[in-house]
Amino acid sequence: MESQSLPAEFPKRRRVLPWADAAFALLAHGAAWVTLLLLAGIIVSLLVGAMPAIREFGLGFFVSTEWDPVQLKFGGLVMIYGTLMTSFIALLIAVPVSFGIAIFLTELSPLWLKRPLGVAIELLAAVPSIVYGMWGLLVFGPILATYVQQPLQSAFGDVPVLSALFSGPPVGIGILSAGIILAIMVIPFIASVMRDVFETTPAMLKESAYGLGSTTWEVVSRVVLPYTKTGVAGAIMLGLGRALGETMAVTFVIGNFNQLDSLSLFQAANSITSALANEFAEAGEGLHQAALIYLGLILFLITFIVLALSKVLLSRLRRGEGNRA
Repeated sequence: MESQSLPAEFPKRRRVLPWADAAFALLAHGAAWVTLLLLAGIIVSLLVGAMPAIREFGLGFFVSTEWDPVQLKFGGLVMIYGTLMTSFIALLIAVPVSFGIAIFLTELSPLWLKRPLGVAIELLAAVPSIVYGMWGLLVFGPILATYVQQPLQSAFGDVPVLSALFSGPPVGIGILSAGIILAIMVIPFIASVMRDVFETTPAMLKESAYGLGSTTWEVVSRVVLPYTKTGVAGAIMLGLGRALGETMAVTFVIGNFNQLDSLSLFQAANSITSALANEFAEAGEGLHQAALIYLGLILFLITFIVLALSKVLLSRLRRGEGNRA
């Protein structure tokens, strides 16, 4: 039996540079290991810098509200509470708004409006954070004090729980103001990612659902969201990461007050990032600087815990789908 040869139009390819694949694999592995080494280096440097404060205050740093650089007594509860509360308010506002924007752009918007609106939302993400902070302090703060804080205090001043929640001077700065400014800042990020992941849903699935008589909400809730839930969770985590790490905008509008007198939304407070921005340059070597680095380590741990919980949630959702199947 004669051996068959390739036609003339398909010449046999000769492998050029046989070491190229090995070099490419080595570079790819190196890039991955560099990322892990950088992460390990950040953790080690934070631990080393915060060690004096860890030895001095231990876990009591998490529950102490005292922050006195003169007496060298430090506690991070005020900053931790401000960081978590402002981020929670930001997500509480930003996630529904971003979801509505993404659904409108992918399912309801006319073609002539879809592209200009999408570009406008992406441009909002390019606005520097200090601009948001200045706008929040000079423009949004007075509006919030006059048209939101004062009416809320007048309406709920005698209600036992709500009166404490809305107590405090209506000056337009505080936890609520910082949370709203953060929400405005993270909406473009969450909405852009949600829009992109919603557009990955196969058109055949949506058209089939519409053909069976489903409404737009039924298509979104039963087809689009189940297909893109991982991307949606990633968008929310991206927004949460931006909210947790934001510095300048929060510094302008949170009040930078290192005491926790009440749990009012109108109370001036502080966050980890704003405390670092305000005090790190003036902190001398020793316990004050170590306490600030301790705050940075806590912020790193908060971010790590949030990401770990999101991974656990997604894995449980996938397991639940497998059980239903």
